[in-house]
Amino acid sequence: MTSPSPETSAAAAAGAPNRRTSLLVLLIGVLVLFIDGYDLFVLGTVGPSLITDPDWHIAPATIGTLGSLTALGMPIGAISTARMGDARGRRLPITLCLAWISLCMLLSGLAPSIGVFGLSRFLTGIGIGALSPLVTALIVDWAPPRRRTLFVGVALSGIALGGVVVACIGRAVLPGVHFQTLFLVGILPLLLVPLCWKAIPSHRPAYAAAPDTATPAAAATPAAAESGWAALFAPGRRLAVVLFCFTAFLGLVLVYGASTWLPTLMIKAGYDLSSALEFTIAFNGGAIVGTLAVALLADRGHLKTATLGLFTAAAVAMLVLTRHHGHGLILAMSALAGMGTLGTQNLINAWVGRYFGPELRGTALGFVIGLGRLGSILGPSYLTYVTTVSAAPSAGFYAFVAPALLGALAVAFIPTRRSATPQEDRAPARSVNAEA
Repeated sequence: MTSPSPETSAAAAAGAPNRRTSLLVLLIGVLVLFIDGYDLFVLGTVGPSLITDPDWHIAPATIGTLGSLTALGMPIGAISTARMGDARGRRLPITLCLAWISLCMLLSGLAPSIGVFGLSRFLTGIGIGALSPLVTALIVDWAPPRRRTLFVGVALSGIALGGVVVACIGRAVLPGVHFQTLFLVGILPLLLVPLCWKAIPSHRPAYAAAPDTATPAAAATPAAAESGWAALFAPGRRLAVVLFCFTAFLGLVLVYGASTWLPTLMIKAGYDLSSALEFTIAFNGGAIVGTLAVALLADRGHLKTATLGLFTAAAVAMLVLTRHHGHGLILAMSALAGMGTLGTQNLINAWVGRYFGPELRGTALGFVIGLGRLGSILGPSYLTYVTTVSAAPSAGFYAFVAPALLGALAVAFIPTRRSATPQEDRAPARSVNAEA
């Protein structure tokens, strides 16, 4: 029996990706982002009940303000934890964010007034904003190299799954129970904190096509030297970073505008609450199925084409939704809208994670998603403004078309690069003992 080579042993000791670890990390990613999705869609789900609550006396425009307050905290969370994830590992910031979100959701569920409720949503947004870049970087770190987009797509589908669950709960219990009850469910993520701390590796894996071809440690020096915020704007990266930020901004205008306003827009168009929640379920279901299907195409070398196609699909779906159609077609277009909004954002996150090497991956994701979160701040208020200015039920749907088409145009100009450079992608594992 042949003994393993020194290179093989070193790679194994460093934590090279294996199937079991990859799947475990993927499961953790789905669970964590499920929480992200639940929180993302809970405000839209309770929106109609919040507006009609006799104690709070909320105007419809306040829903958009609350959505923007949540989004206002997200860039703070994304950017402030970006370098921490690269420098100290993903485990510590992910577990801290989970605990933070749980306590803030508890505050939302117990808030005695709209002022305290708004503050709780802002604080929750800080934790939620950090999760997507941290989890995406973690998944890309540990996914099989040829299945990175698919693994990221599966993990990010947890966001849409959380939206489906909260919509189902809302349909079952609202308006029979007080809307704040749905926020109290947010305390459950505390149960995941010890699991994440135990299951998430404290180091990054060896990035090598095969263990016996792993790049020696000395070869990783250039990648390590280029870590940090300034490295994002090095020659050859500058245009890509700017366009990634712009597409993330437009994608999140769509995601947060739709998640906050979709049920209310459907009611305004003449559908009852039950039907509007059906559309929300279809929206998120389309995002899940569409992301997974398109991720398979993206992993075959068509990531750019797939992302452009999903932005276009969002525009088409919203145009169709401006008119009344049969129930089945409306559900199908709601699913296509979910695929073109949430699905697009999922592919952008995966693309950024693959575009940059391991020493910059978390920093790039935090920066791009953090600046992109400005779109999540603008999205709900943008829809609030459009629906206030125009009384036409279709106005809200038309408001989605322009950012979708602009997003498709921006994607077309992003420089093509399949993933990190071979030198970056083969950088050996770096232990993060300071975190433990």
